[in-house]
Amino acid sequence: MSDDEKQIRTLIERWAVAVHQGDLDGVLADHAEDIVMFDVPPPYEGVRGIDAYRETWPPFFAWQAQGASFEIESLDVTVGGDVAFGYALVRCGTPRELAARPENRLRLTLGLRREQGRWVVAHEHHSFPDVSGEGTAAVAEP
Repeated sequence: MSDDEKQIRTLIERWAVAVHQGDLDGVLADHAEDIVMFDVPPPYEGVRGIDAYRETWPPFFAWQAQGASFEIESLDVTVGGDVAFGYALVRCGTPRELAARPENRLRLTLGLRREQGRWVVAHEHHSFPDVSGEGTAAVAEP
């Protein structure tokens, strides 16, 4: 594992701990001023900029205070020069939600770039699988 990969892995793991602890300063650390995030809840066009990103977290922290988990289950990192990405599966839910759907995982993708010699998150994408049509085969119309 390269030094860059270790640095990025540590950055992402530290961010996940901050999310779980409701530590807003820790969540914002190592994020670009012009971050773009596509999240599970609206707005559908995502949020742009560190100030808009900051505003998304208090409602999540309030939900998480109900005893929800936010724990990285698996994490892969790929580095190429001054850009990198990581993707992870995260156990994210209240005890009741996780008991009802123990297999459900939040899917997390992070795009990073090197700025002034350090890695920063420039893009974040969170999603859950769409299980609304579970049990039915998706068939494309001819």
